[in-house]
Amino acid sequence: MRKFKIPNVPKVPVSATKSIRFPTEVIEQVEEAIRGTDCTFTAFVVEAVRVALENLAEDEEEQKERE
Repeated sequence: MRKFKIPNVPKVPVSATKSIRFPTEVIEQVEEAIRGTDCTFTAFVVEAVRVALENLAEDEEEQKERE
């Protein structure tokens, strides 16, 4: 399982816009975590989602191996 690290902002991101809502408390926690770093809110959320997806895939693989 990969550990989450606050990412640096990529130079030329290839992306699409997707509007989502976050609880105010989560926004505040993310903003606090990235304060003083070279990371944007978007980069933080994208990296968190990537790590979550990798972890889910690993969990599925482990489950298949047990069957």
